[in-house]
Amino acid sequence: MKWTDIHDIAIELSDAHSEVDPLAVNFVDLRQWVMQLPDFDDDPKRCGEKILEAIQAAWIEERD
Repeated sequence: MKWTDIHDIAIELSDAHSEVDPLAVNFVDLRQWVMQLPDFDDDPKRCGEKILEAIQAAWIEERD
């Protein structure tokens, strides 16, 4: 997965952190959790606030 695979990342985060409210996750932790996903393989420098916002929004939608 790459940073642009927003929906896939959201699904993986939802599975990996099912007990976590995505609204309560700060972007530092969110970025780290994404990079720790087993299928994730992208340059950490390609990640910005807009991407993290999109991932968080998709995670919230996935959870609901």
